[in-house]
Amino acid sequence: MYQALYRKWRPRSFDDVISQPHITTTLKNQIQSGKTAHAYLFTGSRGTGKTTCARIFAKAINCLHAAGGNPCQQCEICRDAEEFSLSDIIEIDAASNNGVDDIRDLRDGAVYTPERCKYKVYIIDEVHMLSQSAFNALLKIMEEPPAFVKFILATTEIHKVPATIVSRCQRFDFRRILPEDITDRLLYIAGEEQLSLDEQAARLIARLSDGGMRDALSLLDQCAAYDSNITLDTVSAAAGIAGRDALFDLLDAMVRQDPAKAIGILDALYAKSKDMLRLCEELIAQLRNVMLLHVTGGDTSLLACMPEEIARLEEIRSAMPLQQVIDRLSALQSCNERLGRAINKRVELELCLIRLCSPQVSQKSVQTLDNSQIYDKIKQLEATIAALRQGGYQPIRVQEKPAAPADRATPEEPKVDMSRLRQEDFTPLANWAEVLAAFNKVNPAVSGTLANSKAYVNGNLLLIFAENALFMQLFRQREHAVSLGDCIQQVLGKRYAIRAKCTAKQETISPAEALIQKANSSQIETAVE
Repeated sequence: MYQALYRKWRPRSFDDVISQPHITTTLKNQIQSGKTAHAYLFTGSRGTGKTTCARIFAKAINCLHAAGGNPCQQCEICRDAEEFSLSDIIEIDAASNNGVDDIRDLRDGAVYTPERCKYKVYIIDEVHMLSQSAFNALLKIMEEPPAFVKFILATTEIHKVPATIVSRCQRFDFRRILPEDITDRLLYIAGEEQLSLDEQAARLIARLSDGGMRDALSLLDQCAAYDSNITLDTVSAAAGIAGRDALFDLLDAMVRQDPAKAIGILDALYAKSKDMLRLCEELIAQLRNVMLLHVTGGDTSLLACMPEEIARLEEIRSAMPLQQVIDRLSALQSCNERLGRAINKRVELELCLIRLCSPQVSQKSVQTLDNSQIYDKIKQLEATIAALRQGGYQPIRVQEKPAAPADRATPEEPKVDMSRLRQEDFTPLANWAEVLAAFNKVNPAVSGTLANSKAYVNGNLLLIFAENALFMQLFRQREHAVSLGDCIQQVLGKRYAIRAKCTAKQETISPAEALIQKANSSQIETAVE
């Protein structure tokens, strides 16, 4: 019967374990000297050898002919342990046996002496899955177990293990396996299994496994089923990842700010059933490489890429500033989080790529607002409201704007002779509402005081009758009068001389007649001379 590669090639001695010399050397020395602890805690990411080392340790301390801290693999204890038929080595999956009753059964069985071995060894895998009551039941037996009992706890999430348990164990942290070690191991296993494995393909498998030997062997097994000649294309097709050229083409589309090209590449990858989540992760990995090239000044020792990809990464680094790299990397990280719960992963990634490739997005810079300016505006608005409530209508001091440049001088108001004006010469301004709408966009604070106002025109003269007395005070300030004149010119197409009057009390005569009668009096407010 066929056996998966990761099971067939699981290390059977400490010498076969790769990338964990700080752990294997310590355990072998303890076994040789006979100074083994009663409880161990193995922690680290998946596929780094935690359960494997626990099994080797359980065999080695019970082996009849152990040599150099390693089991002999020949005695009956080693053979039965390999076949999982040794009753004195008990493996417990805490994910499915996480209740307090399971730990009570363990505690009750631990008091009995071993049947065939020197030590009874309990290997509790995924120990962080135990319930709180189960951990409490485990405390006492772990602190003072019988002399013939050993505990080995394994977990990928050490932060979920109570400190009271951790303090009772010798803790060993398993490191991620180096890509170089995984590559060498894959090439060796492929040779033993009569598989044609290209070295570049082995490097890609090592990078995709993220430091886990089990993941690497599972992917090698999958590639071997796909094609007996395992190349880069074989790995890409079997793993459902984008080809290297497609990844760099997407990065090039970001540099050139070409969203159409990026969407086209994504559509082609989607048609080939490429995994959108994996594609996003690959883009993150490559942008991380570009970021590291920026930060380290071109040092390639920290990069997770193929040697032949470094030249293209350097081209992208020269065309993409560090801040853009960081912004795009952050956007992809956020997209990666959303992809896990997105209804349509393709649309989610398309939206992200369009943002990353669009000029108005990629070139957008974050500007820091001056809070003091915001506070000053708020104080001015508060003063205006207070004046309105009290009915005092005191003028508000507004910081004067700097003088306009010489090439943008304020337009002069047309000259008018008001002494010869007659009432019948004035006509109501039909599109005054349009003028107020335009003025509201420019100066909403002043435009609010023109509610229910009316306007009349005669030649170059425009008359405004406002019901709000506050407008008269604001209209005296040149900047408000000029901005109102600009809006009038924008809507009506010409410049007018503007005059204004407050009509808080209803006049008995028409507004035009009142203006003519009082043309030279102080009641007419002239805003712009």
